Amino acid sequence: MTFDLYTTLYIIAIIAEAMTAALLAGKLEMDLVGVFLLGWITALGGGSIRDVLLNHYPLSWVKHPSYPLITGFAALATIMVAQHMHRLRKLFLFLDAIGLVVFTVMGCQVAMTEHLSVVCVIISGMITGCMGGVLRDILCNDIPLLFRSELYGTVSVSTGGVFLCCSHIVDNSTIELIVSMVFGISFRLLSIRYNWTLPRFSYRS
Repeated sequence: MTFDLYTTLYIIAIIAEAMTAALLAGKLEMDLVGVFLLGWITALGGGSIRDVLLNHYPLSWVKHPSYPLITGFAALATIMVAQHMHRLRKLFLFLDAIGLVVFTVMGCQVAMTEHLSVVCVIISGMITGCMGGVLRDILCNDIPLLFRSELYGTVSVSTGGVFLCCSHIVDNSTIELIVSMVFGISFRLLSIRYNWTLPRFSYRS
């Protein structure tokens, strides 16, 4: 049951991330190859960076070759419905929050199976949750969302902390996932709704 739940949520998450990347590709007038690759990199990039840093092989998309195809074609499918996407903004904010939380939890799990320290587990979760978006923004010549005042990395780190706490309190991976998701998604959506931000550093000579 847990495996099926994780797998289902993961597929939803990578599709949502690929589709949001495709919209950005459209704003920059990329060709079909660019749309396909940007969707793939955004959805799977964070996990790939984590696996390389932790020497955790094979990479998820190598072990499951269907993932690049799913994300790439999800990005291409977005082209056909792009003109209607503004009506689904709230849905995509929710799906993006799911993606951030699911990726973070999975990143923490990988580090925990390697018996790494608490700090490494939290960082592994944040890399998995956020670095795909960083790669997307870098490729699109934009300041990554992770480095702005919006609460994105903060949500990932907090979610990882909650997941770690749950893993020490309860011995049920389904409960750990549900509690972490409720916390992380609520935190992310509330931060958007009420415009919660971190203090900004502004320096001008």
